Amino acid sequence: MNEELLEEELGAPSPGRSWQTLRRLWESVCDQRARLAVVLVSVICYSVLSVIGPLYSAYLVDMLWEKIQAALAGGEAFSLTWQSGGRQMLLLLAAYLGAGGFYTLQSLLMASFAEKLSLRLRSELSEKMNRLPLAFYDRNKPGSILSRVTNDLDKMAEAMQTGMLKLLTAVGMVAGSLFMMFRFSVLLTGIFLFFMAVSLFFTRMFSRKTLQCALRRQQCTSDLTAQVEEAYSGRTILKAFGREEESSRRMHQAAQKLADANRQADFLVFAINPAIRLINRFGQAMIAVCGGLMLLNGQMTVGVFQAFFQYVNQSAEPLTEMAYMINALQSALASLERVYAMLDEPEISPDPALPAQVERARGVVEFRHVRFGYTPERTLMKDISFTAYPGQKIAIVGSTGAGKTTLVNLLMRFYEVEGGAILLDGVDTRTLTRAGLRENFGMVLQDTWLFEGTIAENIAYSKPGASRQEIIAAAKAARVDFFVHTLPQGYDTILTNDAENISVGQRQLLTIARVFLCDPAVLILDEATSSVDTRTEMEIGRAMKALMQGRTSFVIAHRLSTIVDADLILMMQEGNIIEQGTHQELLAAGGAYAELYNSQFA
Repeated sequence: MNEELLEEELGAPSPGRSWQTLRRLWESVCDQRARLAVVLVSVICYSVLSVIGPLYSAYLVDMLWEKIQAALAGGEAFSLTWQSGGRQMLLLLAAYLGAGGFYTLQSLLMASFAEKLSLRLRSELSEKMNRLPLAFYDRNKPGSILSRVTNDLDKMAEAMQTGMLKLLTAVGMVAGSLFMMFRFSVLLTGIFLFFMAVSLFFTRMFSRKTLQCALRRQQCTSDLTAQVEEAYSGRTILKAFGREEESSRRMHQAAQKLADANRQADFLVFAINPAIRLINRFGQAMIAVCGGLMLLNGQMTVGVFQAFFQYVNQSAEPLTEMAYMINALQSALASLERVYAMLDEPEISPDPALPAQVERARGVVEFRHVRFGYTPERTLMKDISFTAYPGQKIAIVGSTGAGKTTLVNLLMRFYEVEGGAILLDGVDTRTLTRAGLRENFGMVLQDTWLFEGTIAENIAYSKPGASRQEIIAAAKAARVDFFVHTLPQGYDTILTNDAENISVGQRQLLTIARVFLCDPAVLILDEATSSVDTRTEMEIGRAMKALMQGRTSFVIAHRLSTIVDADLILMMQEGNIIEQGTHQELLAAGGAYAELYNSQFA
C-alpha cells in the first residue's frame, strides 16, 4: 500500500512525515534537554568503560598466560599475587562496576523522561480538546479520540522508556567495539562488517513495513474502542430491537481486524530479532574459524582472541537490539504521529483581545443575513434574518434535518457564521468571549446529560458554588424536590453509570432544575418535556411558563400543539427559513407550516 492510500485509509500521517514527527518530538522535550544531555554523557561513559573492559582483559589474560607458561616450564606452582594479577583484576572489576553504575543512572533518567513526556502530551491533548470546534467531535467517534489519548500515548511512553535508551547504548557500543576490533584485526572485522551489512539490510527492509503495520494496528485499536463505546452507550436500544447478534458480529469483526493487525505487526517486530541473531551467529562461526587459524599461526595472542570475541558479542547483541528497537520505535512513531495530528487540528477562533461586555442581557436576539455551511463547498443557510425581543417565545419547527439544531448551535457559537452577524442586545456575539456569551443562555436538551456525583452537584453544575438553599429552590421550581425526598440519601444520592438509578423523566427534570438555578436571560428548549409522562409534563409546563416570563425563549418543537402560543414561529426547510409569523398567520397563509400542522392533527 502506498503512502497516500495508507494516509487516506487510516486517517493518520504517512511514514514520509517521520522526520517531521521527530522534530516535533524534539520541541516537546525542550524542558528535558538537560536530562537528555546527562543521559547522553552517561551513555558515552558506559560505552567507554564497556569498550575498555575487553581491551584491558586482553592485557590481563596475556600476562597471566605468560606467567602460567613460565611457572609450568620452571616446574613451579603458579600463584596469583597483588602485583601479578590481583591489582589488574581489581581494575577490571572497577571498570565493569562503573559501567553498571552508569547504565543504572541512564535507565532511571530515561524512565522519568518518558513519563514526563507522556504527561506533557496528555496535558496538551486535554487542553486541545477544549479548543477544538464542535465539528471535530461530529466527525470523530468518541472511541477514536479516547484511543489517541490513552493507547497511543501509552505505547509511545513504553517505547521511549526502553527503546530509545537501548538504541543510544547500542550505537555507542557498536562504534566503540568496531574501533577496537579494527585495531586487533582488519580481516576479522571485515567479516563481521559483512554480516552486519546483511543484518542492516534486512532491518531497513522490514522497518518501513513495520511502520505501516503499526499505523494499521493503532487505527484498528481505535475502531474497536469506538465499537465498544457505541455498544455500551446504546445497549438499551440494541436489546430493544434485538440487535445483539449484529452488534456482536460487528464487534467480532473489529476484534478480528485488530488481531490480524497485531499478528502482522508483532510478527515483523519479533521475527526480525531472531533473524538478525541467526545472521550474527553465522558471522561469529566464520570469525572463530579464521581467528583460530590466526591463533595457531601465532598471528594473534590468546588474550586478543578472547577480547576480540568479547567485542563481537558486545557489538552483535546491541546490533540485534538496534534492529528490534528501531522497529519498536517505528510503532511508537506511528502513535506520536496520530497524537500530533490531533494537536494540529484546526481550533476555534480565539476570543477577542478586548471583548465587549453584556453583563445581564435583556434578551434581544437578532439574526442579520446569516450565512453558514458545514463545508465550504455546500452552504446550508443562505440568508437567515429575524429578531426576537425580550419575553418572546420563538418556536423553531421543521422536518428532521431542516436546520433547527444548527440555528441554535450558531446562536451559542458552537459554530461560527460565514457571513452576516448574530447580535445579542445589539452587540455582535463574535465580539464577546464565548464564556461571556453563554452565561446569558440556559439550555434544556432532549439528551439528559448527567455526571457522576450527587443530585445536588448535578443541579449546581450550571452555577458552581450555589448554596443548598438555592439548589433546593431550583429543584422545587422544576418539580424535582418531591421525588428527591423519596430517595434514601435525598440530594446527596450518588448518580453513577449513566444515572440509571433514576428514571428518564427524573433525569430530564434535573436538567430543567439546572436552568432554573442559573437564571439565564435567554432559554433554549429542545422539546424539553418529551421524556416525561403527561402529568409531569403539565407540571413542568406551568413551571416553564413562569420561567419564560421576561426571558427570550427559543423552543425547538416537534409537537406543534406545544407552540401555538409562540410569539414567532420559524418554519425551516433545508437550512433556511421559508416562513415566519404567528400560529394564526401561518395557518392563514396555507403554506408549509399549515400543511405540517394539519398533518399532525388530521
